[in-house]
Amino acid sequence: MKLYEDVSVGDVRQSDGYTVSKSEIVEFGEKYDPQPFHTDADAAKDSVFGGLVASGWQTAAICMRLNVENSEDMATQAGVGVDDLRWHQPLQPGDTLRLRTEIIDKRPSDSDPSRGYITTRHEGLNQDDELVISYEATAMIRRETDE
Repeated sequence: MKLYEDVSVGDVRQSDGYTVSKSEIVEFGEKYDPQPFHTDADAAKDSVFGGLVASGWQTAAICMRLNVENSEDMATQAGVGVDDLRWHQPLQPGDTLRLRTEIIDKRPSDSDPSRGYITTRHEGLNQDDELVISYEATAMIRRETDE
């Protein structure tokens, strides 16, 4: 299990890819973001996107899955926040998203010596290495203790 002390600012990891299907996009859209460009391929043709696209929230959820699957057994205790979330371009049916994660900051907890905080920059890239989504996330990580 990787503890706070086992990671450094500048560490980078890359996930495998995840290919999103048309049916997944429609299913997610119908359940959580029922806008026509997420739920109806014909109606989506007349949208600003010119076709069916995944909800930005679905794109973020896929990134979360990729992050967890690629977390290298980090001793994460909880997520505490996300900042600077940006959707740069839509995720379309058949696109493959992969996640690049870089540790950009770390600090020990002021109130509890058994934990620290790590801030990571996440970039979701499609199969053409184009930026789809980016954000910074802070997580609470278990620290090495004498106990």
